[in-house]
Order: sequence, then structure tokens, then C-alpha cells
Amino acid sequence: MTAAEQPGLVVKLRPTGPWRIGPDSGARDAVDLLYHSDSLYSAVTGAMRLLGHLSDWLEATARNPEGAAVRFSSLFPFQNEVGFVIPPRSVWPPPASTKVRWKGAHFVPLGLIGPLLSGQSLEEDRWDVDGVSQCLVPGGRLGPFRLALRSAAAVDRLSGNVEPHEVACIEFLPGAGLWSVIAFSGEEQREKWNNPVRTALRLLADSGFGGERGRGWGRAEAPEFIEGTLPNMILPQQPAEAPAAPDTEPAVPMEPVPPAPDPANAYWLLSLFSPAPQDTVDWNRGSYSALQRGGRVESPARSGDLKKLLNMISEGSVLLAGRPLQGAAPDVAPDGFAHPVYRAGFALAIPIAWQATT
Repeated sequence: MTAAEQPGLVVKLRPTGPWRIGPDSGARDAVDLLYHSDSLYSAVTGAMRLLGHLSDWLEATARNPEGAAVRFSSLFPFQNEVGFVIPPRSVWPPPASTKVRWKGAHFVPLGLIGPLLSGQSLEEDRWDVDGVSQCLVPGGRLGPFRLALRSAAAVDRLSGNVEPHEVACIEFLPGAGLWSVIAFSGEEQREKWNNPVRTALRLLADSGFGGERGRGWGRAEAPEFIEGTLPNMILPQQPAEAPAAPDTEPAVPMEPVPPAPDPANAYWLLSLFSPAPQDTVDWNRGSYSALQRGGRVESPARSGDLKKLLNMISEGSVLLAGRPLQGAAPDVAPDGFAHPVYRAGFALAIPIAWQATT
């Protein structure tokens, strides 16, 4: 991403039932609270195959030497009109408080990011950390989702043996769901891919995201789309005073706003990131963390094989680089597999002013 405006699209998904986001451990009785950008890209790619766009899609994204024409953030929670996001590690958590355990919040309202970056303090009396969802919420309120265990049974059709078990899932409260921002590399690419991406997401809303789709999990109402430009959809020019705890704070601004001042070469990641050879990241500075991604292949050629493990820079990281981050999609297919299997590490990053952590 650059400070110059780029076409953007926000999608909001309102689940119609439970979702299962499998944890890295694969444990049935646990879930991940974040649907990562590489999984979202993989799901959209699968939909593009069904829609007949796979070859063109891969050429425009995973195989594009100039960088992906379309990039996805991870899916973050929202509740009514409050959108949550993983805050920049360079400004989170705030100094320790006797009232609020700030570091317990993995997600914070999007409207607080600007004030945090400008050095404003949060009013302790207005905020609570919802322990289940790990969201910073206005005092006395619940977060956007709860965790549950649903009973199931595996039946061996040959022997007739039945193995009962429980599977963890996420259950969303009324008015809650997940949102993602999508970036197009330019107006020409927006014209080309806007409708196919929307169609793919509508297909996925009907068929499901994540695990246990055969049980009807992971489905959503017809997606809501909001067009705009980046970075202003995510980080508009901020008012002089910090906002109060939001009642109807929008997940993303709906109205055009003036562009933010040109920041230093610091980039706040809203996606997972795997650096490309041309990325000039200063790994001695910044504020970042890494996680290891694995999983199993879903392919008409053969499914269930383990993908190669890949270390990626996590969402919320702030990287310093000489130019806007690009990222890459390494092939993580098992040795000898019939075709490449791409792990999307394209950077969807918002330029911010760098603040060194203490």
C-alpha cells in the first residue's frame, strides 16, 4: 500500500449460524479467533475455480511478478456499526492501567486507531476487555461473539462403530459478523476484478467458510459491499479529540474524507505477510511478530495432504521499509504434488507514522 489513494472495497459478512476457524493445533475443542488473509485468499481462489476464472486469477495474483492485483485483509469482527481490528503493535497496548487490562484485548475499535497513533490516551472508565472475544468494548457490553462446543458423531460405515465428539465453534451475537477490506492495485484492476470478487464472496457466503461446512457452518447472509479508497477507508484524517466509547461508530467511513498526511515509511499490516525479494524491510527495527502457517490441501487433484510450513509476519505488525510492501505467495505444495499450492502473503498494509516502542 502507498499513501496515494487506491481503489478499495469492504465486505461485511453476517453469519447465519456457527463458524469454525480451525486453530493451528488442529484440536477439535478449540478455535482460532481470526480468519487469516491467506485462508480468505484460498477460499476465494477455490470459488474462482468454480466460476471459471482460476487461470486469470492466479496470473493476476499469485503469479504476478509486479505484485498481486487484488489483496485481502484478514476477516475481523464487527458488532452493529463498530468494526474491530488488530491495532498497530507500535502503539498497543497502552501503559498499564489499574482498571483495564489493555494487553488482554486482541481487537480494538477501528475508530481508536487514529487517536492512538496521535498519542492520545484512552479513558479507562469507558472501556472493558471482553475476555471471550478478546475485544475492547464500551464499558458493560459484551463482545461480538461467544465460543461453544457442539456435539457430533463419526460413524464408520464398515464396522458401524460410532465415535461421539465435540467440536468448538464461534457463535455470533445479533448484529455481529466479520469484515475484510480488499485492495485493488489500480482502477483498471478494480474494473476487471470487482465483480468476480463480489461473485466469489457471494458464492462462499452460500457454501461456507472454514471448517464443518458439511454441517452448514460458516455461512452468511448476502455480503454487504462498501466501495471507497485506501488508506482513507481504514485510517481517515482524525479529529483533534479522542472519540467517546462508540454507540454507532462505523466499521469503515462511508463518506469521502481528506487524505491523511504523508507518513514515514512505516506500514501497519492488516494481513499476513510473506516478504517478496524486492521488499526492503528493515528487520532490525519496527514492531512485529511471526506465526507459522500450515494446514491441509483442498484440491480436485488430491485433498488432505499436509502443506509445507511457512513462517509469516502477523497482522498488527508494523514494518519499516524503503518502499511500500508487496509480499509474495510461496508454493507450499507437498513434494511431488500435481500443481502448486500458493500461500498468500500479499501485504495489505496501511501507511502510518512510526512511533518507536519503549
